[in-house]
Amino acid sequence: MTVNDVELNLDQVKSSIYQAAANSNREKSSITLIGVSKQQSNTRIDAALAAGLRVFGENRVQEAETHWIKRRSLFPDLELHLIGPLQTNKARAAVRLFDVIQTVDRLRLAEALSRVMAEEGRNCACYVQVNTGEEKQKAGIAPSEAAAFVSTCIEKYGLDIVGLMCIPPVGDAPAPHFAFLKKMADDLGLANVSMGMSADYTTAIELGATHVRVGSAIFGAR
Repeated sequence: MTVNDVELNLDQVKSSIYQAAANSNREKSSITLIGVSKQQSNTRIDAALAAGLRVFGENRVQEAETHWIKRRSLFPDLELHLIGPLQTNKARAAVRLFDVIQTVDRLRLAEALSRVMAEEGRNCACYVQVNTGEEKQKAGIAPSEAAAFVSTCIEKYGLDIVGLMCIPPVGDAPAPHFAFLKKMADDLGLANVSMGMSADYTTAIELGATHVRVGSAIFGAR
């Protein structure tokens, strides 16, 4: 994939986002595109940056450090989201690098993030990951526990919980999961909903996503 391909793909994704926003009577500015740069080459990442993309998502702290530590000084308007599982022993590195952590999913992690943010003097916005399909092998809070968990994160640990995030089960129609997460966020008074990836981000937007996580549709296959 060439630099021009990345730029063309990015333009197409933005056009699809704008059309989905129009279809649901939403302002296009209410939707943030997160370019998922995990396992992507430096050439493709630089092409996306050259095309104006400034919000990126990564799954792993160590890989993200190789992609972004040097680039942060070159692009001070970068916004980096951690969208993969976070081990508590990586909490400090995550807080130092990322602006947003989308995968808060257990009290031990909430406590570690609270402590590290206080020590580092850095406040990262956080999302609670909800396991909408209640899959045993997948990270995320069970839907029945989400309200209490959000409350504990805010009241006990002082985390800035700004929204909810989900990854629907493979093979399930995503729309019911998206609608469910959006209603849950509304009920909890949370403004942001991160849902939708390359195959279904337009559906997610039409069901209320404020943030979509798009990788292969921009960068091509890994």
